[in-house]
Amino acid sequence: MKLREIALTSSACIFVACSPSETPQQVAPPVSAQPLVVRPNLPSGATPSIKAKSAIVIDTLTGRILFQKNARTRRAVASTQKLLTALCVYRAGPLSDPVTVQSTDTKVEPTKIYVTAGENYTRQTLVKALLVKSGNDVARVLARDVSGSQSAFVNYMNQTARSLGMNQSNFKNPHGLTEKGQFSTALDIAILAREITKIPFYRQCMRTKEYTFTFPDGRTKILKNTNKILKRLPYCTGMKTGYTSAAGRCLVSSGVLRGKAVIVVTLGSTSPEIWNDSEELLKWALE
Repeated sequence: MKLREIALTSSACIFVACSPSETPQQVAPPVSAQPLVVRPNLPSGATPSIKAKSAIVIDTLTGRILFQKNARTRRAVASTQKLLTALCVYRAGPLSDPVTVQSTDTKVEPTKIYVTAGENYTRQTLVKALLVKSGNDVARVLARDVSGSQSAFVNYMNQTARSLGMNQSNFKNPHGLTEKGQFSTALDIAILAREITKIPFYRQCMRTKEYTFTFPDGRTKILKNTNKILKRLPYCTGMKTGYTSAAGRCLVSSGVLRGKAVIVVTLGSTSPEIWNDSEELLKWALE
């Protein structure tokens, strides 16, 4: 099976698996511009019965909704909102820009890369750590570096979300830890995920199972991706996990098979149901 580039915009593309006889499809308007209807040519097989409180499956290329369960219900989405943080960083300027960690950036728990004040990195290095290992400290570093303060970055996040058509979301921090008044929906996270797939470097990060993070003093740390679907399904192309007690287990996953590409969002689940639900939805949509 060969990989062929399919244009998403004039300046971005997504790799999908295509056989020689398949023809790339043109991309329709974003999912936010599509009616909330299931397309006529549904995947074969019975509609999945899943345990997640909210879920949605969309066609990555067309934005059409293939499956939805409470997709517009507002809820906490935990670290899946780091996809928005990453998108804001990308839009703010070159990923090659240097970043110096400040002490206030590190005052967050629990998942951390343990960068320390005075260390220098590129935005690219920190974004990869954000997407693979979900470091809350690097989320704060990037937010402060981009906007000057956490609060200014939050404003930027919400402006960016509205520009994408994420109309049922409100963000209060760059990492997803529980905060009153912070929420999103499965539909809005799917809109965000589809936008993220347009960035080649981010696609590469999200499907990375593990990599070696190097600190400025030469120390190294193996960062392992927390998305178990990457190991379960060979056609899974990654995306983002999330967990807090308020949000439950959350997962954005994507897959590409035989010229088809889909994004699955499952929110408000438990373990192991989050992995089982996401795997079942990917199989239903692609196999």
